[in-house]
Amino acid sequence: MQKGQIFKIHSDFYYVETEHNSFECKLREVLKKQKQKVLVGDFVEFEDGAISKILPRKNFITRPSVSNIDQIIIISSVKEPDLNFTQLNRYIAFAKFHKIPSVLCFNKNDLSDDDKTIEKVFSVYEPLGFDILFTSAIEGYGLDEFKKILSGKTSVLCGGSGVGKSSLINAVSEINLRTKEVSEKTGRGTHTTRHCEIVKLDDISRIVDTPGFSNLKFDFLMPNEIAPLFPEIHGYKKDCKFPDCLHIQETDCAVKANLGKIDETRYESYVSFVEEAKEYKEKVKYQGVKKESSQKQTHKKTAVKISSRKRESARNTKKQNIYRDIDDAEFN
Repeated sequence: MQKGQIFKIHSDFYYVETEHNSFECKLREVLKKQKQKVLVGDFVEFEDGAISKILPRKNFITRPSVSNIDQIIIISSVKEPDLNFTQLNRYIAFAKFHKIPSVLCFNKNDLSDDDKTIEKVFSVYEPLGFDILFTSAIEGYGLDEFKKILSGKTSVLCGGSGVGKSSLINAVSEINLRTKEVSEKTGRGTHTTRHCEIVKLDDISRIVDTPGFSNLKFDFLMPNEIAPLFPEIHGYKKDCKFPDCLHIQETDCAVKANLGKIDETRYESYVSFVEEAKEYKEKVKYQGVKKESSQKQTHKKTAVKISSRKRESARNTKKQNIYRDIDDAEFN
């Protein structure tokens, strides 16, 4: 049995890298029956081109689906497209929810001489403890620092389309990923990456190239779960009158009393994400969200778990067969 890491998934094929080789594999039927979600980044056991076991993950993100990563590098463009603080805060909150360290990288620095934007970035995000760097994939600015951040880690590059993720990867590696200009009509980029793939930079450094995070929404959390993703907001919670305060319309809210100390774009982002979470809350309010597991552990082994409906069906069939045998015996 060999062990390796999935570096790409295409259709029903899983491409696994070991220390010396890479292999094209399929999933064993038992994993399909267990309905295990297999992700790029998963460490697996395989033999003769068949993956038989998914090894435990240290972490994962769901959009896009990637596992076993060390850090999320949030790429934003200073210009073309313009820096979107709401989108930036969305990625930051997403990384915090998954408890994965994040780094803020602002690309296309050569296209802007707007010092106010740079000053705002440092004034808002440096006090929150983020590592911040500015780069230009075209002019080579900041690339040495970018390489140091990548060194020895598996990093996910997170950002909207057109911010220069592929250009940055091309600038620090010998890999030539396809890039495309930002649309003049919409002012937005278009996705050039179609699937997740782990790109090997050197023996110790890897980047996960992803097809963007443009559809990311907080439609999987409850409203009260948003505040902990904003430490400068959550810190005031203990002083609010109501323990379930959402810091929007409630009376005697410590956050609202201290809005002058919180950056406006951060608070606006918080309110926007709470509204998304409220939509999710309404959606699941009258629905059962509990799902029965499709697998179980027996004697330290993972086995397919028969659903309660199928178990009941099997019991009914067994009873019918018993009654049929009794009836046959009586008539004979």
